[in-house]
Amino acid sequence: MNAVLDSLDFDPDALRARYRAERDRRLRADGNDQYVEVAADFARYIDDPYVDPGFTRSPLTDSVDVVVVGGGFGGLIAAARLREAGVQDIRIIEKGGDFGGTWYWNRYPGAQCDIEAYIYLPLLEETNFVPKEKYSYAKEIREHAARIGEHYDLYSKACFQTEIREIRWLEDENRWLITTNRDDAMKARYVVMSSGPLNRPKLPGLPGIAEFKGHSFHTSRWDYAYTGGSSEGGLTNLADKRVAIIGTGATAIQCVPHLGQHAKHLYVFQRTPSSVDLRGNRPTDPEWVKTLTPGWQKRRMRNFNTLVSGLPQDEDLVQDGWTDIIRNLGAGVAARLAAGDASALDPHELARQMELSDFRKMNQIRARVDETVTDAATAEALKPWYRQFCKRPTFNDDYLPTFNRPNVTLVDTLGRGVDRVTEKGLVFDGVEYEVDCIIFATGFEVGTAYTRRAGFEIVGKGGRKLSDHWRDGMRTLHGLSAAGFPNCFHLGITQNTLTPNFPHMLDEQATHVAHVVRETDLRQAQVVEVTAEGEAGWLQTIRDTALNNLAFRQDCTPGYYNGEGHAGEGKGLFDNLYGPGSDAFFALARKWRDEGELKGLELR
Repeated sequence: MNAVLDSLDFDPDALRARYRAERDRRLRADGNDQYVEVAADFARYIDDPYVDPGFTRSPLTDSVDVVVVGGGFGGLIAAARLREAGVQDIRIIEKGGDFGGTWYWNRYPGAQCDIEAYIYLPLLEETNFVPKEKYSYAKEIREHAARIGEHYDLYSKACFQTEIREIRWLEDENRWLITTNRDDAMKARYVVMSSGPLNRPKLPGLPGIAEFKGHSFHTSRWDYAYTGGSSEGGLTNLADKRVAIIGTGATAIQCVPHLGQHAKHLYVFQRTPSSVDLRGNRPTDPEWVKTLTPGWQKRRMRNFNTLVSGLPQDEDLVQDGWTDIIRNLGAGVAARLAAGDASALDPHELARQMELSDFRKMNQIRARVDETVTDAATAEALKPWYRQFCKRPTFNDDYLPTFNRPNVTLVDTLGRGVDRVTEKGLVFDGVEYEVDCIIFATGFEVGTAYTRRAGFEIVGKGGRKLSDHWRDGMRTLHGLSAAGFPNCFHLGITQNTLTPNFPHMLDEQATHVAHVVRETDLRQAQVVEVTAEGEAGWLQTIRDTALNNLAFRQDCTPGYYNGEGHAGEGKGLFDNLYGPGSDAFFALARKWRDEGELKGLELR
């Protein structure tokens, strides 16, 4: 081990100390409570700017086999897998004006997927489509959502611009009653919840936020009437505007270059810098497309997921910044095994090697900042000091060079955030920055109550509310369903797993749900429900395995991944997940389906 440490060109102990210090300066006792719910005085931040006002339709009182809540990729994949399982009567309810979910709302300039499009866009083989570039832009992604809807005939019964008020179980009918803001009172045998974990914008709870006299909006509701241009850029209306953007996460990384190009002056308010690696986008090679064989997308998805789960593969099919750490780690492990060093496969040794590979990678990320940004103080402030997967890594070739523009100012808040808002602008450290427009790139609610994020209540057997059932934390079987809420399924991060390639996870979950629905029908049952024993057993599994990476999350800089520094308290994106990871969870779910017993479920 000493020989390995002696060969390093950095001091691991010094990096660990720096990471801890940067984490500690950002810790806040209020955690998620530092953010304001977009309701009441802030409701305008979630208005839909992409539809014409005045939409009306007649209320629906019919009955369908399945209602899917949410028209994003999760809802579309669920509907597709249910179609393939033989379910015909499917209705998707979506508050937006079309399918797309996150990609319906996210139309900010530069919006682009940061996972390779060949594995990120779902159902490519099923719809006979190959993306034009390695990383698709928002317009193509939105068009693909519509393509799925058309391919699976999901438009015919879809309800757009519709928000659910309540979902209530009718015990005498074995049906769910779904009421909406359109005065619908429809019924469904099954309900599939796929409203997504990142669907409700959040605002920082800054003093004076309601006093600002200029213009403001959230990046998920981009106001092109004010800025001009489109998601491809061209924000020419900002030529005489001083603009502030709060937040430097994945969204800001993509839109800041466009703002910097067009605004009279741009102030970027940063709490924690992102890790920004090379994008390296390129057109799809038509010769490569000719080599694809049936099943290519799932093979590619699984290869990527195994690599980012920390497990070496013989080949890296995607070869991007996400797999770079594991690719390098795999090469190192293989070399040691070839030299006869069996200790290379020891779990503790693998974890140590993973940390060292992470240190090397983040040193490269920080070196890239120095190579790109000319002002030394700005460059230093833009360097991320944390393990790479503490926050979602980003990939962009234009973000860092933007800070070389004379009209762009980075306001590094030293991990504290903006102090307050005034009628004229923003204040930090005693300095007021007067602006004409404030753009909130502050993300979405994570870790708040499920009903707050969904915007409605689910009422199960005996009038029990899901919010009461989950008052002390989620309780499910496989994250699939909860006891007392029959024929109701959940897609998303509900006591199962999480992957960087979110649609892959949703597809695995949708396959699980479609299997249960098909088996329920084949066994001529009307109701399928999680047993109390099944729920308790899975809850214990989650508790036992959640400790696997708790120490890592606690050491991370605050963010929505770890509940703003409160890891283990059930309010972070990674809390309450199956500890062994996504590869292990997918294998567990497949084994459960193959056994055919539907263990933990009761059919009647």
